[in-house]
Amino acid sequence: MRNLFIGISTILVIGLGSAGHFVHQAFWWILVGFSPLIIMGFFDILQTKHTIRKNYPLLGRLRYFFESIRPEISQYFIESDLNGRPFNRRDRSVVYQRAKGVRQTVPFGTQLHTDEPGYEWVTHSLYTSHIEEDDLRITIGSSQCKQPYNSSIMNVSAMSFGSLSMNAVLSLNGGAKRGNFAHNTGEGGISDYHKQPEGDLIWQIGTGYFGCRNEDGTFSPDLFQKNAATPTVKMIEIKLSQGAKPGHGGILPAKKNTPEIAKIRHVKAGTAVLSPPRHSAFNDSKGLLNFVNQLRELSAGKPVGFKLCLGRKEEFEEICETIKSTGIYPDFITIDGSEGGTGAAPLEFSDRIGTPLYDALAFVYNTMVNYGIKDEIKLIASGRVMTGFDIVKLLALGADGVNSARAMMFALGCIQALECDSGHCPTGIATQEKSLMKGLDVTDKTVRVANFHKNTIFAVKEILEATGKHGTDDVRRDLIYRRVEENKVMRFDEIYPY
Repeated sequence: MRNLFIGISTILVIGLGSAGHFVHQAFWWILVGFSPLIIMGFFDILQTKHTIRKNYPLLGRLRYFFESIRPEISQYFIESDLNGRPFNRRDRSVVYQRAKGVRQTVPFGTQLHTDEPGYEWVTHSLYTSHIEEDDLRITIGSSQCKQPYNSSIMNVSAMSFGSLSMNAVLSLNGGAKRGNFAHNTGEGGISDYHKQPEGDLIWQIGTGYFGCRNEDGTFSPDLFQKNAATPTVKMIEIKLSQGAKPGHGGILPAKKNTPEIAKIRHVKAGTAVLSPPRHSAFNDSKGLLNFVNQLRELSAGKPVGFKLCLGRKEEFEEICETIKSTGIYPDFITIDGSEGGTGAAPLEFSDRIGTPLYDALAFVYNTMVNYGIKDEIKLIASGRVMTGFDIVKLLALGADGVNSARAMMFALGCIQALECDSGHCPTGIATQEKSLMKGLDVTDKTVRVANFHKNTIFAVKEILEATGKHGTDDVRRDLIYRRVEENKVMRFDEIYPY
């Protein structure tokens, strides 16, 4: 073996010697070509933050590369149609299909495991009904409201400009205009992109009072009155808390506080702006209701309500008791489930704080009925609303209507890349990078948002007709069944008693 090695080495030396000039040139070209890798290798050896890269120069980098594309690999090559999170491929696909107005049927039967716990269904009737489109609209406004709003049972949930791109906001509001439904501004205030398409708006007022604040961050009645007079503002929503991070404030970093954002929010550009975890305009249930009354008067009688993620039940009971004792009725209450989404939230808040929507909605409805105030106040539900069946379930639990955020993002073309908090959303939705948002065509996406809304409402209509109902008011909890064990089935009115 040793002689063989010597012989081969001799041949190589003779060959290289005869081609010395060419080898010399090739050596330098190879050195130049591989010099970046050599430098990277030395850098890996010298750095102290990553053990894998230090122990395995260059090769260790592959670990971080594959980790960075793990979500894409999982989504496109590993996960089935039913096991994706937060939304599976099948649910995403039905939104895409309805938004594009293409085939929405499925072949060969259900893929769901109907014999496993968690499976849910509605009971149909032999005597189907017919429902008109107007039967799927509601009037929001108590007896104290001078400008009640005729609303769709499904509207766009709160998402602020700044979290969403200019093109995304234009598309959502354009879709709302085209489809005759409402678009919640989110707590970031009313931008020109909310106004330009002239779609109906629900103006959300958060703890930062953006768009209606004084320099010290307190509420400004004058600025509120000016913005509330905008003709497209149909309702005002006071945000007490949101499902994804209840009881948690936020900070708009100075680098994101551009002159455009600052103008909309009435803050100083280039400064960090705090959204406190609580309101400064009130500190108890009576103060909340007085604030509702104040905003209704300042807005010339437009519907005013509040949004919360249910926490301590006794606190909501106190609100209902105060409504009863003061006689001040909010026009609507929005219940946001703890499973609701956001661009960014601490893990513990997103996973473990707040009450899930079904439990919260059933309790809130029951409590409002017990205090005799439900007839005056519309109840809106928000959290993981994707399909017509999702809407029917929430109607059965007591909701008068629903809000949807992430489904509307899918209608815009969201691919669930889970990059919302990075600012580098590849579909141009949750980003302010012009190079990314230019791919989001407003004309096309406006139509898709309207299509998704129209086709989802039609799905609700078909479900209710199949069950023999004549409108949303007819939907009760005994309509929905859930398999709770392999051989045990319960109705919703048994799981969530009236």
